Amino acid sequence: MAEALVLDSEGVSALADPKARGTQAHRAAAILQLAYQKRALVRVPAPVLAEVCRGVRYDSAVNHLLNNPGVRVVELSRTAAQQAGHLLARHKLASAHAIDAFVVAIALQFDTAVIATGDPKDIRRLAAPFSRIGVFAL
Repeated sequence: MAEALVLDSEGVSALADPKARGTQAHRAAAILQLAYQKRALVRVPAPVLAEVCRGVRYDSAVNHLLNNPGVRVVELSRTAAQQAGHLLARHKLASAHAIDAFVVAIALQFDTAVIATGDPKDIRRLAAPFSRIGVFAL
């Protein structure tokens, strides 16, 4: 396996539209640069796209980011989806937190992972049992 940087919707949005995101964009760019320096994989769970794709005007910036050869979208497998459901159940969270759980489930596919997130509280809660997942607040 490998080391990965997993981006949630705020991570994608900050990198796709840095002018609108200020400090978040600077922090996202810094963690992305560090990931590249460490040769870590940069991954975006496919369900995150449901939160960031909102029409042609917004999608072009997201697509520009996703067309970068160093950034890959990870499809949601049955195993990852079920694991996300188990995370929600363990923490007694409603399905409103499903995308956060999908992000953590994708991070668990790697030896070590850092999740770049605008929602560190919920991501930390879901990832708490897994020492190999770090959380980077944007």
